[in-house]
Amino acid sequence: MIKIRIRFEVQTERMKILVTGGAGFIGSHTVVELFNNGDVPIIIDDFRNSDPFILERLKEITGNTPVFYNLDCLDLKGLEDVFEKEKPEGVVHFAAYKAVGESVEKPVMYYENNIGTLINLLKLVPQHNINYFVFSSSCTVYGDPEVIPVTEQSPIQEASSPYGYTKQVCEKMLQDFCKVNQNIKTVLLRYFNPIGSHPSGLIGELPNGVPNNLVPYVTQTAAGQRDQLTINGGDYNTSDGTCIRDYIHVSDLADAHVKAFAFLQNQISNFHVFNVGTGSGSTVLEVVKAFEKATKVTVKYFIGPRREGDVVSIFADNSKILTELDWRPKFSLEEALLHSWRWQQSLSD
Repeated sequence: MIKIRIRFEVQTERMKILVTGGAGFIGSHTVVELFNNGDVPIIIDDFRNSDPFILERLKEITGNTPVFYNLDCLDLKGLEDVFEKEKPEGVVHFAAYKAVGESVEKPVMYYENNIGTLINLLKLVPQHNINYFVFSSSCTVYGDPEVIPVTEQSPIQEASSPYGYTKQVCEKMLQDFCKVNQNIKTVLLRYFNPIGSHPSGLIGELPNGVPNNLVPYVTQTAAGQRDQLTINGGDYNTSDGTCIRDYIHVSDLADAHVKAFAFLQNQISNFHVFNVGTGSGSTVLEVVKAFEKATKVTVKYFIGPRREGDVVSIFADNSKILTELDWRPKFSLEEALLHSWRWQQSLSD
């Protein structure tokens, strides 16, 4: 017997989508991908972790002038006014603090902002006929995992930092919220380590002060803004003593959000979780060496003490997102680092 397999093309509608933190690192790249998909992103940002020139860069990349509101998501009345005026069909929530080390030093600031902004959104979403919600979560919810790679079913361990704990709390809030709001379909995307920039070099990661993340610290050191890179710990039980992470290009991560909204439009169940990573890990020193290979620029570094809140090793089992969202990472580690360097050079010009 000959089996004939018929493929049905999934039809999805273009949407108006509210993007909180849409001028930030991941948010701005997601705005680009939403425009590329024919959607209409509505940006909310107060530039605490971004800059107004990003809006001009978004226009240059996409040919579209994004709708923008300068607003703190802790301002409930301001948020409500945006919902009333724009009438979005979906929300993607990026607006949050994200640095592990800073969260250890300033836990209350992280609890207030990361949890409070989600509470405000969840107050408004049921009142304004929002059908789809995508949440920016993190692999930090897994804590210090006993088994790697981690799957979506891996145990949620005790958080290693206040930042990680805020993501755990927000995930539980959304899970409980979805139980009583069956018409609002939600995806939690657990990011691993976003790096890179748009291939044009026009938008990228814009840290305030000394970077908390590895790659902007590498690029600033290579550009001469920093005397040398501090690597946090060189005595971990890894191949070279430095921590292992799963580094994913930010444009690949942004694409996962577009695919998440398309996925939700064809689902009956209303709560879904996906890891977003490459499926392999690299040590900190491997990243430094890959940067040097890609750019032909030497990076000065020294091994400093361990940083509180860091786990030794974590990377994704990404088989679920590959299968269910038909998502694939397109960029290699070296390409991501080359794009980061292109972005750094554009800031130095």
